[in-house]
Amino acid sequence: MKKFNFRKVLDGLTAASPVGSSGGGSGSGAGGSVHPGGTAGAAGTPREEIQETLTSDYFQICKTVRHGFPYLPTALAFDPVQKILAIGTRTGAIRILGRPGVDCYCQHESGAAVLQLQFLINEGALVSACADDALHLWNLRQKRPAILHSLKFNRERITYCHLPFQSKWLYVGTERGNTHIVNIESFILSGYVIMWNKAIELSTKTHPGPVVHLSDSPRDEGKLLIGYENGTIVFWDLRSKRADLRAYYDEAIHSVAWHHEGKQFMCSHSDGSLTLWNLKSPNRPFQTTIPHGKVQRDGKKPESCKPILKVEYKTCKNSEPFVVFSGGLSYDKPCRRPSLTIMHGKAITVLEMDHPIVDFLTLCETPYPNEFQEPYAVVVLLEKDLIVVDLTQTNFPIFENPYPIDIHESPVTCTEYFADCPPDLIPVLYSVGAKHKKQGYSNKEWPISGGAWNLGAQTYPEIIITGHADGSVKFWDASAITLQMLYKLKTSKVFEKQKVGEGKATAEIVEEDPFAVQMMYWCPESRIFCVAGVSAYVIVYRFSKHEVNTEIASLEVRLQSEVEDIITPEPETNPPFPDASSQLPSLKSLSGSTNTVACEGTMKDSIPCLSVKARPVRMPPGYQADLVIQLVWVDGEPPQQITSLAVNSAYGLVAFGNCNGLAVVDFMQKTVLLSMGTLDLYGSSDPYQRQPRSPRKSRQFAADNFCMRGLSNFYPDLTKRIRTSYQSLTELSDSPVSLELERCKSPTSDHVNGHCTSPTSQSCSSGKRLSSADVSRANRRGPGRPPFRKAQSAACMEISLPVTTEENRENSFSRSRSSSVSSIDRDSKEAITALFFMESFARKNDSAVSSCLWVGTGLGMVIILSLNLPASDDLRHSEPVMVSPSGTVLTLKGAVLTFACLDCMGTLTHQPYEVWRDPHSADDGDKTRKRKLVMHSPSSSQDMGDHQFAVICSEKQAKVFSLPSQTCLYVHNITETSFLLRADVVTLCNSVCLACFCANGHIMTLSLPSLRPLLDMNYLPVTDMRIARTFCFTNEGQALYLSSPTEIQRLTYSQEMCDNLQDMLGDLFTPVETPEAQNRGFLKGLFGGSGQAFDREELFGEATAGKASRSLAQHIPGSGGIEGVRGAAGGVIGDLTRARIALDERGQKLGELDERTASMMASAEAFSKHAHEVMLKYKDKKWYQF
Repeated sequence: MKKFNFRKVLDGLTAASPVGSSGGGSGSGAGGSVHPGGTAGAAGTPREEIQETLTSDYFQICKTVRHGFPYLPTALAFDPVQKILAIGTRTGAIRILGRPGVDCYCQHESGAAVLQLQFLINEGALVSACADDALHLWNLRQKRPAILHSLKFNRERITYCHLPFQSKWLYVGTERGNTHIVNIESFILSGYVIMWNKAIELSTKTHPGPVVHLSDSPRDEGKLLIGYENGTIVFWDLRSKRADLRAYYDEAIHSVAWHHEGKQFMCSHSDGSLTLWNLKSPNRPFQTTIPHGKVQRDGKKPESCKPILKVEYKTCKNSEPFVVFSGGLSYDKPCRRPSLTIMHGKAITVLEMDHPIVDFLTLCETPYPNEFQEPYAVVVLLEKDLIVVDLTQTNFPIFENPYPIDIHESPVTCTEYFADCPPDLIPVLYSVGAKHKKQGYSNKEWPISGGAWNLGAQTYPEIIITGHADGSVKFWDASAITLQMLYKLKTSKVFEKQKVGEGKATAEIVEEDPFAVQMMYWCPESRIFCVAGVSAYVIVYRFSKHEVNTEIASLEVRLQSEVEDIITPEPETNPPFPDASSQLPSLKSLSGSTNTVACEGTMKDSIPCLSVKARPVRMPPGYQADLVIQLVWVDGEPPQQITSLAVNSAYGLVAFGNCNGLAVVDFMQKTVLLSMGTLDLYGSSDPYQRQPRSPRKSRQFAADNFCMRGLSNFYPDLTKRIRTSYQSLTELSDSPVSLELERCKSPTSDHVNGHCTSPTSQSCSSGKRLSSADVSRANRRGPGRPPFRKAQSAACMEISLPVTTEENRENSFSRSRSSSVSSIDRDSKEAITALFFMESFARKNDSAVSSCLWVGTGLGMVIILSLNLPASDDLRHSEPVMVSPSGTVLTLKGAVLTFACLDCMGTLTHQPYEVWRDPHSADDGDKTRKRKLVMHSPSSSQDMGDHQFAVICSEKQAKVFSLPSQTCLYVHNITETSFLLRADVVTLCNSVCLACFCANGHIMTLSLPSLRPLLDMNYLPVTDMRIARTFCFTNEGQALYLSSPTEIQRLTYSQEMCDNLQDMLGDLFTPVETPEAQNRGFLKGLFGGSGQAFDREELFGEATAGKASRSLAQHIPGSGGIEGVRGAAGGVIGDLTRARIALDERGQKLGELDERTASMMASAEAFSKHAHEVMLKYKDKKWYQF
């Protein structure tokens, strides 16, 4: 035990806080924080009792897998033997896809856009050409591909590459019109060059333009077809180094495609025409068509159309050839969508696409270019989608895509990640989601089926939930580093559709995406799901396997923080308790006509932003809306957006807050329990001495100034948009504060024994809506105050961070948030930033745990509310629930982010929950069924003990309090110069820790309860607010964030998972025999067969062609070997690889030395020869003859 204590002392010395983990210091020693519970007492007892098992050896950060559609795609390639697909992007990334589960992401270090990709077919390698004029050779025979060689062109720009099947020589066309040849094995440039001025006729006076096409003849591999941009086509004989024929066309060429016999080829042009050429008569094309051009009456050439960007010409043995091309539509239809045209014989089929076409490839049965191609599918790469068309059926259906590439179907606005969730959830969600799948797909199997993948050792269930701008929510199965959509929920279905031009009448506060999901809360055990939307509403969903047809219950909450001209409501409108018989009839959603009471020129008041459907709604199996809660306009002021959300199924309560205050709703009785301004929650326990202020003057400037002076350091390009959004989200009030106000003066709150009780429910006939607090009628908007505008639409959802607070953001960087709590400059409004339901000790020195709601604010204050629930579950639907402030207030620096509770043994205590039961089950009636409640987790079910630990983390620091004494045992100042964006208490290796993500890019973990730093790595620079908005941790050492608008990046901070990652990843390369060519012997005699490969070596090798100029391109050894070294963990393979790399470098240097030595020898020989000649000349002469 002494050894343990000594280690703790050392840890305490290295802690970031002045009091560190010493336990003897007072809570006020940490940055001026105030601890109502007094100074930290002797904390030795808990420290000795709890043996923490996590050490820094348990943590390591690495990226695991990336899901979604490749962002900004630019290039496409397919290996017809391995059956894997590669997609290059504008950001320099490459995604390689095979069978479901085989999905690999790799990135060029330069970040240059990928221009073209070429597989070495069935060789396990890939060549990429980038916009920085570099060629890279990727090794795909390892689970994480790496670059083996790079070749950087210095004087020319790469425009097109071509690698013939089973050849090791790569043709590279350039912008100057030259064609170079690269040896794939050594990645060294050959001395053989086809110069543009040699390729074209001498009489030609103009430059032909860049090379846009290269391909060898299917009939003779010694002939190369070169297409130039200006319409010139050259058929080059590689052996004789001259042009066999030249063809000219007066329109620019975009692409060229061969007939498999090698006698004809087709070109696509900029005027929307296709030309078919015969090698025997190259003077003019023997066929010219403009497929989408209008035929002129007088027999003239059809009207020109848009350019045909690419054409493919594929032959079939038993039918007409397929001609597939993109573009070429008529100019007179400007609104037509991008299309792919398939010409099969005389039939022309136009497939319209939802997004512009980037590239397409026709998949064929054979890899040999000189055989009948037999095309069976077309892969179409769009800007935001990947489609595969089945060519074997006459109606050309598309294949059902097995990849999760529709994450971005609507922009993602928030994410949640759940690891190790109940195992029955995934099949249940899949079963209800499968009923809504689209029909009409091809019945063939997905053709991109290469690679190999197995489940691996890690098989616990994982679920990712994404919220979207259109109000949809998607549940994904994320087990074993894969991603598959399970179920889609459309939250907008509970609202009436808004007609165009109705925005003002219906009091919308956002013009675009009014249903955008801003926050989600899910209880996997009870299957309760809750959504907070951008239009200031909360929807509570219950899960059912049965379809129902019912009305949607709705409530309105009047949540406004007013601190001047407080009006006490008349007592007769406020009966102390609701009557069960009068409750349900009042649960009536607002119709569209009701909302029109606030027309233009009239101050909007008590109007929700959206209209809930009043008629019965059919709800399919799955998540069904149980209750809609909407914040309403107050005195012309729009409701502020929701900043925190929590639900508890055991209590039957949902709580949410914004910058005005807190609301607690009983979703079982459908009543509002509490609607109170943040200041009123303190009662007499308010630690801030808030003084009355003078009337508002330059509020706009102050709000503008507060808007993220700190955040702008990280996101300067978004500062302006964030400023607008933050102003809207967190408008501040300068009203004077009544310090005597201890309770919410609202028609729905009573002061019975100092408690806020359940509200009454007015009947519909009374003409009053079911709303909560009617706080004040004073007009808060000053003259010239801008109304709430579009700033909170999904376009600006970036600001909806977990750290949202009304407080001056500059305080996060310039000084402690708590350093001037009594200052007159302190704003009186305080956002609710975190909520947590828990069985805990509500008051100091309580003897037993009770139901509590922990409330965290933007000023770093923690308020504990007591929940008085009916003693018997039978009375839960009839007896009221009482909510009252306990008087306990704790403080931290910075806005509170998260809460957690540990029992006396240091084990994480699960929140109470109700075991799921189907609300619409036909087995028994509602009244006969009893709820089954689990009040704490099984791991600590024996005895809660006489104390527990409360873990609270703010954006600046973390604290651990001992309850019920409220002693601050440990405090750790996480950051002084930045702030946390996300913090979660997670389980790892049967222990628990606090995981934090900081705005400066650091990912940190702290032990619990002692808050020892275990990991601190500067890993992920927050270059985009998207990362800040979507980053989240989960159990078992996993995390995720949205790396681009279309992709989810998963990572792990667990050393164990990093070690096992190689086993979990799929194999890109699997041994497959290359199919034999048809009639090999005959073709060998007729076309030269494999003998041509030898000819290439003879033609392009150094012995014949010589060496290329060193200044033309620079060879760069890749890091492929280094990656192999890492995979071998420093073993013999790693040593051999390092030695090989060293030998390569040494060989290159020796080569240079050899050249210099040869040059010196030649010079010496020339000097010797000259000296010998001089000696012979003067040998026989006497001295006087000189």
